[in-house]
Amino acid sequence: MPKLKTKKSAAKRLKVTKSGKIKRKRAKLRHILTNKTRKQKRGLRSSALVSSADMDRMKRLLPYG
Repeated sequence: MPKLKTKKSAAKRLKVTKSGKIKRKRAKLRHILTNKTRKQKRGLRSSALVSSADMDRMKRLLPYG
């Protein structure tokens, strides 16, 4: 069976933790920041985990992650 290719776009955006969960960056911190409160922007800086509903799809993008 041939080796599986990693989707490079996903590899640049996602990181697999030691326990097997997938870490991601939060959205909505690129533009239109004047309408957001300081507290919102501070919260968006922190990373988040991919939801369990999307986990199978993300694992397929990162076969060796």
